[in-house]
Amino acid sequence: MTPEQILEHPPNILTPEQRQSYFDKGFLLVENLIGPEWIERLLAVTNKMVECSRGLTQSDEVFDLEPDHTADNPRLRRLTSPVDQHPVYWEFASQSVLADVAADLVGPDVKYHHSKLNFKWSEGGEEVKWHQDITYWPHTNYSPLTIGTYLYDVDDDQGPLAGVAGSHNGPLFDQYNDLGQWVGCIADQDLPEVDLGRVEYMTGPAGSITIHNCRTVHGSKRNLSPKGRPLLLNIYSSADAFPYTANPLNSPQYSGSIVRGKEARWAYHDPRPCLIPPDWSGGYTSLYALQQQEDWEV
Repeated sequence: MTPEQILEHPPNILTPEQRQSYFDKGFLLVENLIGPEWIERLLAVTNKMVECSRGLTQSDEVFDLEPDHTADNPRLRRLTSPVDQHPVYWEFASQSVLADVAADLVGPDVKYHHSKLNFKWSEGGEEVKWHQDITYWPHTNYSPLTIGTYLYDVDDDQGPLAGVAGSHNGPLFDQYNDLGQWVGCIADQDLPEVDLGRVEYMTGPAGSITIHNCRTVHGSKRNLSPKGRPLLLNIYSSADAFPYTANPLNSPQYSGSIVRGKEARWAYHDPRPCLIPPDWSGGYTSLYALQQQEDWEV
């Protein structure tokens, strides 16, 4: 569906101005949308996940660890596919207002794709370099969007999510390097083509959500503050969007589930081409490891 067709449907949660802002900028911040009851439940299970990571000495398919992670000082970068690790995460992804927000921006028929929980620990939590999501998991169209939920208050010092306004309507960038290796971020030589003067940082209290389109150039700085910045990310698309390639963070139980509306009988194909990533059928640890080139032999 085109933005014009989507806007013909009455909104569930967002105002007309918020919907239009998303389509104009490629991202949106909505403050205080998620109530304290949900935040308390999510924090409780998230703290359990952190406790589970203490006994690990290296990253695995679920827990992505910072290099200086220890049992006494656990520093998770990412919890992969949280919906598969605890039922509260799936309840939140499928039954909370998140799916209604997605319907306001992709149309009434909404498909769940995947989720992750990025931590960005205090005093050094790693940056996320400028990148575009859709080339990690290309689809037949560009409806996919990511909804992030701030579990803590987030200010400028904690590495809030940042988006480049209007970049979703610009080019898709090559996220391979000159040697043909996937780096998952925009190359330094291509950054002058990104109007970084249009960067906006999305700060807000716990319970705020960030939304960004799959083509939007986005990233975040390191967290040098004494406070963490866990960000729970859920990815949805219109039901008529179908992936071209393997889902690198696939949930065998939930990926492809229709969470609002009904299944699509026809695929919608956007005429704009999309970069194809490496074969992710075996999965990968995380965007962080790829961007930091941790898995390369040197």
